[in-house]
Amino acid sequence: MCDDFTAEAEQANLARRGLDRRAFTALGASAALAGCTSIMKTHPANSVQERMVSITTADGVADAFFVHPAKGSHPGVIMWPDIAGLREAKKIMARSLAAEGHAVLVVNPYYRGQPAPVFESFAGFRTPEGQAKVEPLRAALTPDAITRDAKAYVAFLDGQKSVDRQRGIGTSGYCMGGPFTVRTAAAEPGRVRAAASFHGAGLVTDKPESPHRMLARTRASYLFAIARNDDARQPSQKTDLKAAAAAAGRPAEVEVYPADHGWCVPDSPAWDPDAADKAWQRMLALFARL
Repeated sequence: MCDDFTAEAEQANLARRGLDRRAFTALGASAALAGCTSIMKTHPANSVQERMVSITTADGVADAFFVHPAKGSHPGVIMWPDIAGLREAKKIMARSLAAEGHAVLVVNPYYRGQPAPVFESFAGFRTPEGQAKVEPLRAALTPDAITRDAKAYVAFLDGQKSVDRQRGIGTSGYCMGGPFTVRTAAAEPGRVRAAASFHGAGLVTDKPESPHRMLARTRASYLFAIARNDDARQPSQKTDLKAAAAAAGRPAEVEVYPADHGWCVPDSPAWDPDAADKAWQRMLALFARL
């Protein structure tokens, strides 16, 4: 999770880029996203169509960003953001994934509290005010709440002409969104066939509802991309995930990347373009089998 432990690594990554936390925050969302296209292909603006959507869930009405190729029907993907929520960085990532042939729904996990964006960029979360703001919003994201939401998001995708219902649905998640991918696969095992977790938090715990204990309830293939500092803190996680996947008979690629927590997200202080590109390509390979 994005706590004091990961904050130390973020400081070190910023220092390597000649920045400190104050300078990074001062950059703002636009400057922080300036390097996005160096790790994701650019495509003609008219190759995808996008809009904000409202989705009725068991708990209310969720706002989300939906983007898909302009023509045809394609496999759906549910993207769970990191702790900073639905914002421009996630929209950029979704547009690139859509241009690769997917209908992508980026959800606002905090819709119970307020519409997106809760933060304009990751830097907004890292302030004391940002961390205080997110605490009650994150507390509402119980395992049961995520399961209810996942069902609603799958139903939304299956109701769209741009989604090919003959193909499976994929899901990706970052940081706190990592374990949500497993819960999504368990919520709709007949539809969700691939799940990718990037520097996911809380995938292996001692709780009965721990995500790694749920793999047998799914029919998905998995990508678990683990940050090196997360691995240092919980070295048994990778072996536990491999063992759980093997016991459940679920295909799973489990790898520790030479990058820190948050490396996949372009407005994160820990963003590592080379490692992010590798993780992106592995996700595309996973989703190609939907």
